[in-house]
Amino acid sequence: MMRGTFANVRIRNLMLPADAEGRQPQGGYTLFDGQQTTVFAAAMRHLERGTPTLIFAGEEYGTGSSRDWAAKGTRLLGVRAVIARSYERIHRANLVGMGVLPLQFVADDSVTSLGLRGDETFDILGIGPSLLPMQALTLVIERANGERSERPLLCRIDTAIEVSYYRSGGILPYVLGELLGAPAGNTTD
Repeated sequence: MMRGTFANVRIRNLMLPADAEGRQPQGGYTLFDGQQTTVFAAAMRHLERGTPTLIFAGEEYGTGSSRDWAAKGTRLLGVRAVIARSYERIHRANLVGMGVLPLQFVADDSVTSLGLRGDETFDILGIGPSLLPMQALTLVIERANGERSERPLLCRIDTAIEVSYYRSGGILPYVLGELLGAPAGNTTD
């Protein structure tokens, strides 16, 4: 399941350089330390390093026929958050159910408007014990040259029970905690 996540030929990773004809590469490829590799291989390297990852996406993120598997694969690859222009309704809920934080760009912001180069690190401010449904959060972008910028985001955890699922690391840890009488804690990073 993990190897197949993000391996669809329709995926366009805008971080990859265009080929000699100016076409954007398609399929499940990305950059890791400046080298093109599969999403799976890059994810395994990030997991080995203990680096949480996030995905930047466009409109209707998660549209497709295998949404529940897509959310499971996303979590297994170490993705902690997805930032998109919009979400397919069921996939958004599935991400929360797997403990992945769905975030939405605000106003005219998009992955393109951020001008990402692939050498950035990110932080998301406002996630804490008092997280609320549909809360405003802040994306902090730190570029390799030291330049820092902030952009507003909308937390797409839409209900109070989804907040509990997310804080527990997903639906399964939440249910197990309920069965064992454990309080819903924050098991997410």
